[in-house]
Parts: sequence; structure tokens; C-alpha cells
Amino acid sequence: MPLARIALRFIAALLLAGLIVPARAAGLPAVFTDALKQAGIPLDHVAVVVQPLDAVTPVISHNAEAALNPASVMKLVTSFAALNQLGPSYVWTTDVWADGTILDGVLSGDLVIKGHGDPTLTLERMWLLQRALRARGVRHIRGDLVLDHSDFSLPAIDPGAFDGEPYALYNAAPGALVANFNATTLRLKPDGEQVLVVPDIALPGVRLTSHLVLTEEAECTGWKDALTLALPDPGRPEWVVSGRYARSCGEQAWPLSLFEPAANFDFMFRGLWSESGGTLTGPTVAGRAPQSAPLLSFASTPLTDALIRLNKHSNNLMTRNLFLTLGAEKYGLPATPEKGARAVRDVLTQRGVPTRKLVLENGAGLSRIARISADALTQLLRAAYNSPLFAEFESALPIAAVDGTLKRRFSGSSISGNAHLKTGSLRDVNALAGYVYRADGQRVSFVMLVNHANARRSEAAQRALLEWVEAGASPEGGGADDIR
Repeated sequence: MPLARIALRFIAALLLAGLIVPARAAGLPAVFTDALKQAGIPLDHVAVVVQPLDAVTPVISHNAEAALNPASVMKLVTSFAALNQLGPSYVWTTDVWADGTILDGVLSGDLVIKGHGDPTLTLERMWLLQRALRARGVRHIRGDLVLDHSDFSLPAIDPGAFDGEPYALYNAAPGALVANFNATTLRLKPDGEQVLVVPDIALPGVRLTSHLVLTEEAECTGWKDALTLALPDPGRPEWVVSGRYARSCGEQAWPLSLFEPAANFDFMFRGLWSESGGTLTGPTVAGRAPQSAPLLSFASTPLTDALIRLNKHSNNLMTRNLFLTLGAEKYGLPATPEKGARAVRDVLTQRGVPTRKLVLENGAGLSRIARISADALTQLLRAAYNSPLFAEFESALPIAAVDGTLKRRFSGSSISGNAHLKTGSLRDVNALAGYVYRADGQRVSFVMLVNHANARRSEAAQRALLEWVEAGASPEGGGADDIR
């Protein structure tokens, strides 16, 4: 047998015995690679960079230049760009005009509302807007409700195109006028032998039909998975809720995105206005706001507040509106996804973050084509750390085992409470990126991207690597002193 073949067989035997570590696994802790192997995830489908923030080089860098899908970790990119371009105190406004005369609480004319993309207009803040409007003498409107959403120019969006879930809140479309994250909340409640389905806000002209079967299961688990929602006839506004619902579930809230943004805004505005005793006689129509100064310019909460909700709860609609706002503020109206992408790239370039492999679709990571490298994310995390706005950036991220999308993850781990990390999850994608506080007090940037069919099984590997980082271990198995 030729010597070369003997040598190859010998090396193969050593590899199988675990006596030689493949080159691609060099520098990675065994506890991490073992967990990946257990999950059936090959190393070449994983990118990892771990770097102490006071060091020039990473302690771990694996597939750092690979362009991978980061899922919602892409929100870090949009958040970083927003803080740098807009500033932490930036606010959106929603402007209101009384196109007519106001006398004794009655507006004889149209009420015109123009949106500028405020993604924070919850039901509570809509109530405050209406309260401010009543304080200006408007209690009854004898005219139309005119909605101006011309600040955004968006392509037609099929909310179900992404994953066949058109009513899921994470698929809600952005808009210049968005109320309550475009959510319509249905209340489900057993009543005798039936289940009532009632909306939180009145939906005039819309019918809700319950075909739910009430069951007697002792536990209320996975109740949402047992429900289906259908619009049998698109020409007839009747929503049918079917499936099984356990009596033990009691009353539950089911938030959904049932309508396009302008229609949802209309329902929310009219519902709250009516609840407070106001009247509005005319229909809702699309139109343009007057050139005059508005009667009311209602400001959002500051950008820093929006970033907390956006990142801790991974709100796609808020991020998409912010992404569009960046483009409009930098390149003028109307806002478009293309302008948003240009604005984000501009900020990254100015701050020394590489964009060569960056692919942006909507800034939220709700995308099959979005791409970024672990190296670029690491450089972004380091740029944020060295910025005067670092406190605002880090505080918006979920805390391991404490809040947001990490509230139920890493409980009982040494990493609990010791890491601010943005999560990302799609089919075949799982990602984490942010900051870890080591046991010795040092702060470390952490990026881990997995693109593989078994990506959802990577949590054990994430936990193993995070605990290894938090303990301050080295790839060779040393202690904290081995990392500089």
C-alpha cells in the first residue's frame, strides 16, 4: 500500500479518535463544539466572534467574514444608525388640522390627520392625542376623517408572503400612520357552552363569528396553536375564528394584524373617540393635509424609549418605520426602503463599520435575503461601546434571563443578568449579539450566527459559549487571565 494512503488512513483514524482537531475548529472551546455536534450543526454553518472591548484582536474568530442571515439581530444595525443619525431625543409627530370652523365644541368641517411614521402611537398615546384635541375645543366632528399617509411610498406588501402567516403581528406592514403596532386584539372568553370573540375596540362594519369548540382540558397550554382565523369571502368583512378552546384558559387576549395600517388607524381613532363621548359623522377618506400650520402637533416619546421596546421585544413594525424614517430624514420625502438602506450604510461607513457584505431589506431582519458578517457586527458593537451614546444603545437590549425576548432563556445559568443580547430567530436561523459581563468585571462583545436547518437546536451551544465567555476561560482551557 502506498505510504501516502497509509498516512491518510492514519490521520483519519486520529480524527475519529478525537486526537486531532480539524483546522476549522481550532480556537473554539470543546464545550461549544460538542454542543453544536450534538445539535447536528456543522461548524461551517456557524460564525462566532468574541472580543474583549479593551482588546485589539478577538479571542475567538470563526467564519467571521461569512455573510450570514442575522434575523432580528439586524435590529442592532438600524438602532445604531438611528442613534447616530437622529440622536437619542428624536421624536416623531402626528399632525392634526381642523379644516373648518370650531364653535361650542363642534368642528363644522373635516378633521385631517397626517402621519410622519410614528411607531409608538399605542392606544394609550392615541387617547392622549385625542385628549389634546379636545383641549383645543374639538369634541364633535361634522365632517370627514381625512388621513394623509403620503410621507411613505411603499411597494404593495403581501403580509402572508414571508411565511404564510398574514395575520401575525410580526408580519404587520409599516406605514406613515400606524396605531397600536397595527394590532387588533380579540378577547376570547368562555360563555356557557360557547366561546365569545370580542374586539378590544369596536369594528364598525366588521363581523366576527366564533366557531370555536369549548373543551374541558385541565390545562391551558398552546391555546393559540389550536386556533385558526379565516376571511372566507374577501369581499365580505366577516372573520371566522375556528378551533378548540379550553374552558380552563378563561379570558385570553389574541393580538392580530387584521387590517392595513390606514384602516387599522381609522378603527382605533374612531373607537376611542366614540368611547370618550365624541362623534364623527363623515366617512374616512385618503387625502392631503393643508399647507397651513396644524391645530395640533402631537409628539412621540423620545427615540431612546422606542429603541427599548423595539429591541427588547423585537418589534418588526417599529424597526421598519424607523428604517424608513432614517431614509426620509437623510434623503427627503417620501420615505422608501431604498433611502433607508442608503442612510444606514452612510452611518456605518462614517463609523468605520464594513458594509461590503451587508444586505438590507427592511432593517428589521424579517427577511430571507438580509446578510451581514459576524466581523461587521463586532465592529458595530465596538463602535457603539466607544460612543457617547453607548448607555442608550446597550440599555435597549434584552438582559439574559431577566426581560424581553431573553426573559425565559438562560435561567439558572451564570450568564443570567450578566449579558445584554439581541436575539434573532427565523426558520433555519438563530443568532445572538451583544455584550457579556465577565466574572472579572470586563465587558466582552459577543456575536454568534447560525444558518442551518437545525439552527433552532443551537441554544445549548449558545449557552455553553456564553458561560465559557462569562467565566473568562481561554480556548486552551485556561482562566480569566488568559484573555487580554
